[in-house]
Amino acid sequence: MTATEKSCVNCGKYHCDHLDSDWPDFCMTTNNPQEFFDEALEEYRNDPMTRKMFRAAAECEGLYYGALTRVEEVALFAQKIGAKRIGIATCMGLRRETQLFSKVLKAKGFESVCAVVCKVGGIDKTSVGIPEDVKVHPGCHESLCNPIVQAKILNARQTDLNVIVGLCVGHDTLFIKHSEAPVTYLIVKDRVLAHNPAGALYQHGMYYRRIMEPGFPPERERAGRDDL
Repeated sequence: MTATEKSCVNCGKYHCDHLDSDWPDFCMTTNNPQEFFDEALEEYRNDPMTRKMFRAAAECEGLYYGALTRVEEVALFAQKIGAKRIGIATCMGLRRETQLFSKVLKAKGFESVCAVVCKVGGIDKTSVGIPEDVKVHPGCHESLCNPIVQAKILNARQTDLNVIVGLCVGHDTLFIKHSEAPVTYLIVKDRVLAHNPAGALYQHGMYYRRIMEPGFPPERERAGRDDL
């Protein structure tokens, strides 16, 4: 796809939702190979794990639409796919939230909950080539976030479902890449907006109009903080 091609963001009909209009000329449904849809349906219907997860997701949405919090939805989804061992890959700065979520999971009857914090190993960032001036606190020991080891530990525990709690952007990508168990999110990190990244989109015409400008703001002077 080139920069000038249209996609779903250019659509005002969304005929795909209720089939009550018509397909636009650039529709992702009509402008992609039919085999994509056929192969997906085959997997939804016949791959055991895919079928189980897809059915569970549909039930969480259809039977509890607008009634459950994300915390409850994650626990319910895990229960519906038959997960017994839950892994949590958590940010150090959200360890309190992880402790509470772990209590919720235990109250729901899951066999085990294993949480691994992002700083596991205590390895300094410079050991993988991160220069001192890129640290939050240059000149001090600053442990790197370690999503690969988080995944390896949870893989070794043979977790059935792994839940991300506030991993940094990019670190979450690496965790998902290395996790053997299926992965879902509980919290997406946004330090500025109390972990509500959609807030920047809602306020794009007011407080966060800068997100619509080309480029990025200049680097700011570092501010002290206790947690990452």
